[in-house]
Amino acid sequence: MRILHTMLRVGDLQRSIDFYTKVLGMHLLRQSDNPEYQYTLAFLGYGSNPEHAELELTYNYGVEKYELGTAYGHIAIAVPDVHAACESVKTRGGLVTREAGPVKGGKTIIAFVQDPDGYKIELIQRTSEVRL
Repeated sequence: MRILHTMLRVGDLQRSIDFYTKVLGMHLLRQSDNPEYQYTLAFLGYGSNPEHAELELTYNYGVEKYELGTAYGHIAIAVPDVHAACESVKTRGGLVTREAGPVKGGKTIIAFVQDPDGYKIELIQRTSEVRL
């Protein structure tokens, strides 16, 4: 077994696609519209299934905002240099909510950014990863 994708509901599909592609460097892998059931799906990632997990963005017609709730935590993305990734996110118009630094009680370097709908994304330093 393995994780195939994670789904997030978004209030403005193009705004979210722009964030994940232009700010975090993902690729739009495929998109499908279903007018009969009033939703559109967009799948993004750094690669596609089966080699990579994907991010599914779901836009339900007419819904501009969702309550995030208290159960959701974050998505984690490995980057080779968290400090550089934060600067890249800021330069591309993204919001860094926790600057790069060691995780509390540990040595791993992390940071947090936020997407346009308020979802948190943790950047974790892994020197073997590809740059944003």
